[in-house]
Amino acid sequence: MLWTIAVILIVLWALGFVSSFTMGGFIHVLLVAAVILVLFRIIRGAAAA
Repeated sequence: MLWTIAVILIVLWALGFVSSFTMGGFIHVLLVAAVILVLFRIIRGAAAA
C-alpha cells in the first residue's frame, strides 16, 4: 500500500516538474512525502527482519 502511494506521488511530482504548469511548492511537498513514505517502509521492513 505504501509503495503504491509513494509511486503515485513520485509520478505526480514528475509530471508537475516536466510540465510548464506547476502549483508552486505543492509539487515538491509531494516529492518529500513520497521519499518519507519509501524511507519509512525501508526502515520498518529492516526492523521487522
